[in-house]
Amino acid sequence: MIPAAIATAVLLSACAPVNREPDALYHELGQEAGIEAIVDEFLYALADNDRSLPLFANTNIERFRTQFALQLCAVSGGPCEYEGDSMAATHRGMNIDRAQFNTVVSDLIQAMEARKVPTATQNRLLARLAPMYSEIVGQ
Repeated sequence: MIPAAIATAVLLSACAPVNREPDALYHELGQEAGIEAIVDEFLYALADNDRSLPLFANTNIERFRTQFALQLCAVSGGPCEYEGDSMAATHRGMNIDRAQFNTVVSDLIQAMEARKVPTATQNRLLARLAPMYSEIVGQ
């Protein structure tokens, strides 16, 4: 029985993903401090944008800051676990359209550029966030 368990463990470990990209992305974003700085820049960009600011009018900004940082940490492969509300629940009733969504994404890109995040790293993060589109737009 023990040899079978060892063989199973070896086979399962051989199937484990070798690609460490999530951890690399987390590190490329500057880990916790870098992600928090990106989120802070993002909040400044939102505050300066008359098109996206109204979307956050009823938002508890401090809670949003904390939850968005946790979400970026988790999505980038960091040690954080995002346990906040689902994107569908958060955006329900907001009726966000594609243009509004793209405006907020532009604010995030502006924040990453302000923090000198390389374009390739930005694109990898945005690719990880992209599946949330359908949970945000049209809710």
